[in-house]
Amino acid sequence: MKHGIHFISGLPRSGSTLLGALLRQNPRFHAGMTSPVGAIYMAVEGAISRRNEASVFITPQQRRDLLGGVFTSYYREIAETRTVFDTNRVWCSKLPALTQLFPAARIICCVRSTAWIMDSIERLVRNNAFEPSGLFGYEANGTVYTRLNRLAASDGLVGFALDALREAFFGEQAQRLILLEYQALTRAPADTMRLLYDMLGEPEFAHDFDNVEYDAEDFDAGIGAPGLHRVRRRVEWIERQTVLPPDQFARFAGDVFWRAPDANIRGVPIIQFQDQAG
Repeated sequence: MKHGIHFISGLPRSGSTLLGALLRQNPRFHAGMTSPVGAIYMAVEGAISRRNEASVFITPQQRRDLLGGVFTSYYREIAETRTVFDTNRVWCSKLPALTQLFPAARIICCVRSTAWIMDSIERLVRNNAFEPSGLFGYEANGTVYTRLNRLAASDGLVGFALDALREAFFGEQAQRLILLEYQALTRAPADTMRLLYDMLGEPEFAHDFDNVEYDAEDFDAGIGAPGLHRVRRRVEWIERQTVLPPDQFARFAGDVFWRAPDANIRGVPIIQFQDQAG
């Protein structure tokens, strides 16, 4: 990785696609939505595990080389000229390995109140009212309650990401993290990107926050979730009323563990919008 690699992870519907769209404005960077690298990495990790009886012939150095080779092979041409930002929610759960493979890498974790994450996903489902979502196995008989329960499970879209984030936030390699709150990115994008560049040790770049576009129509349609990765042209914060039932919004409203007093025991840098109420 000639020009280095960083990772974008964290929680879904929390600005990772927007961040990737902004970073890709900089000709020195390669960024985007979730890449296939995470899935390939896990497939290789499983293939060389003890469940493969021939794994006895694989040395520890070969394991490291094989897993590191996933990145160098996939990004071979891109990494010749640009710094790579690879996006996948799984990276928070792979922090011990990533810090050994790429000691200079940072993991940018996009975060947001869990209640508003759930609201965003439910809003997406309702916007596509005539097509069952692939996010829920294309089932047509669900309710907002069954959908939220599935999302919140430890193997669910939100539950897994939240558990992985907690694991990384409280783990020994937490100093490699940068938490970036959605409100900071949408309310004060210029200040937020300036802080992020400083934390990454990168020279500032003049981003155009009024002309940011990113869409993956074919990908989103293929998983039955049109609009999942659509980014609006202008970066802005939009006030709105939740579509969730009050009991369900309240159920998740307090789940912003990184803001809890004395929670940040590892001193993880957190980019927040200073005037936000919570």
